[in-house]
This record gives sequence, structure tokens and C-alpha cells, in this order.
Amino acid sequence: MRRSLRLPIVLVAAFVVAEAGVLVLRPEVAPSPPPVDPQSYFSSDHLRVAEDYRESRLELYGLRMVVEVGVLAVLAARPPRLLSRAGGRPLLLAAGAGAGISLLLGAVSLPVRIAARERAKDVGLVTQDWIGYAGDVARTELIGALTAAAGAALLILALRRLGRRWWMAGAGVIVAYGIALTYLAPVVLEPLFNDFEPLPRGPLRADVLALAERAGVEVGEVYAVDASRRTTAANAYVAGLGATKRVVLYDTLLRDFEPDEVRLIVAHELGHVRHRDLPNGLLYLAIVAPAGVLAAAALAEAFAGRRGLEPGPRAVPAVALAAVLVATPLTMVSNQLSRAVERRADAYSLELTGDSASLIAMQRRLSVSNVSDPAPPRWVTFLLSTHPPALERIARAEAARAAARR
Repeated sequence: MRRSLRLPIVLVAAFVVAEAGVLVLRPEVAPSPPPVDPQSYFSSDHLRVAEDYRESRLELYGLRMVVEVGVLAVLAARPPRLLSRAGGRPLLLAAGAGAGISLLLGAVSLPVRIAARERAKDVGLVTQDWIGYAGDVARTELIGALTAAAGAALLILALRRLGRRWWMAGAGVIVAYGIALTYLAPVVLEPLFNDFEPLPRGPLRADVLALAERAGVEVGEVYAVDASRRTTAANAYVAGLGATKRVVLYDTLLRDFEPDEVRLIVAHELGHVRHRDLPNGLLYLAIVAPAGVLAAAALAEAFAGRRGLEPGPRAVPAVALAAVLVATPLTMVSNQLSRAVERRADAYSLELTGDSASLIAMQRRLSVSNVSDPAPPRWVTFLLSTHPPALERIARAEAARAAARR
């Protein structure tokens, strides 16, 4: 294949494969019902504040992307001379390059992240002091640097052993990393940032176990996490695989939400367990990773110019830049699958509880608690949202309530 044609072909192929993966794995859900009026569910003040907050977050997200891509572009165009002095230790130097790039990106993006924190503080979402925030940043940067170091060393090892076929090994490593991270994060990484306690005996725990029995799923353990040390926002999620599988509830959720609303959220999370959404997400990663890494490899080759991608540390910045430029839009494609999965979990929570009124109340309270825009522009939802907007979820609950009355 002519080199001038290879790049556009593999880039298009990556997006075709990503979209095909969405079509294969996306669950069937009912069509969206007619929209409902935001003013019927939210105050004008909340709609205004949430819209302003969304816009400021988008601006800061865009600024951070520009800064980080700009830094990577400079490094890819002019790799530091040190990267040419590998001597007999190219893997060690590559690991240093990976860690250094990760730390550099963290440093140049820190002002933007601080601005985002201050904006969140303005709307009442931040409870953490600066010392706690600094500790979080330090731990995050250390984990990122170690991960990048390992990734860069494996990249150069694959380049030296496989040449232009390095992307095959790269795809395998990414899938293996995704599986390992999903399995280990709840017991290795997350405890570095928060304290997790099993949900104490009482009506809520009994209700959770009864719901799980009715759903016919094994949830492992149900934990409460001390999210209030950082935020007033509420959330819940499913994490882990096999022995590490668990449902996690924010303590803010348990503190601020009505029991029936918490019950709906638990039923939603049980829907994720029932339909094996985490394993299916890893299956999607396995489908997309080969085409995505091949596209990143072709893009990195283009950045390297006529000399091609050298099997040494100088290749690290070019591959890092290519990975960001490919992974970001592919993530936007995958968000379609995520939103469909969330719609199915909502439907399952209604099937399990039959309580559409509490689902509506929960979505209203969640939007207010998290200062989230219940009706963002469609392009924002399509490109960036992993969950359907609150107003759509309310409309679906209203449709279910109307159907139950017939």
C-alpha cells in the first residue's frame, strides 16, 4: 500500500471498527420519548447556574487539550537530544522519557486543573482543602508517571522486536492493562484516595441484598466511600471483576438522598451487574484496540517523516501524541455505547422496583447536587457525555409512569 494512502485508510478503519463495535454491543432500548419541559422539574436558578458551569468546564477542557497536545507536538517535532543518547540502555531511557512526558503534561496542565477546581468550588462542589488536593495531585502524577514509564519501555521493546508490527503487541498490552486495571483498581488504586467501608447492617443493606436476590446477581460487597472529604456531589458505581466486584455508594448519596432514591440508584447499578456491562466494556476495548493502535502507529510514522519511527526513545513523544489524537475521538464514538448501557440500567431499575416517581425525584436531586446541566446541547451529549441528560432520563421515567397507569 502506498504510504500516502495508508494513513487515511487506517484512520477511517479505526472509526469504522469503533462504530461497528458500538452497533454490535449496544443494547436495544425504547426510542426516546417526547422531551419534557425543564422548567417543570428545575428552578430557573439551577438551570442558569448549571448551564454556566457546563460552559466553563467545556472551556477549561478545551484549553487543557490544546495545552497538552501542543506540548506533545513540540516534543514530537523536536525530541530532546537526551533521547538520542540511549547507549546500551534504550528501555531504561524510554521509561524515563515516558515518566518525564507524563510529569511534564501534569505540570503544564496544573493551572487549568486548579482553575477547574476553583470553578467547582464557586458552585459549592468542593469540600477538600489545598493540602488534601496537593496530596491527590502527587499520588495521581506518581501513578501516571509509573504507568507511562512502563508503557514507553514496552513500546520500545515491541519496536525493537517486531518493527512496524509493534502495534499488534501494543493492542494486546492495552487490553491486558484494561482487564488488570478493572480487576485491581478497587483493591489497589482506589484505597489510595478514599476509605471504603462495607454498608453497615440495617434496612438499607437488607434492601440492597433483597434487590440483588430479586435481580439474580452476585454483587460481591456493597461499600460506602467517603466522597464527602472532597465533594458535595453524589454518585454510585460498579467496579471490579470476580473477587473484586462491588457496588460503591458515595456517602453524600446516603446522607442527602431519600431511601427510595438510594434504592433506585442501587437497582440501576444492579442492572449493570445483571447485564455484565463491565465485561462487555472490556470486550469493546478488545474489538477497538487493534484498529486504534494501528491508526496511532500510522500517525506516529507520519510524524516521524522519511526516517520512519526509530526503535528507540526518540519514538516516545511521537507515539504519545498519536495516541492522544486517536484515542480522544475514539472515546467520543464509544460514548454512544455508554449512554445506551445507562439507558438500559435505568429501564432495569424501573423493572426491579416499579418506582418511576422515585427515579424522577432522584434525577432531579442528582442534577442539583452535582450542578449538572439537565439539558445540554445535543452535540455536547453526543461527543462528551457517557450518560444521557437528566431531562431525557426523566422523560423516560414519565413515559414509564404513564404506561403503568393505562
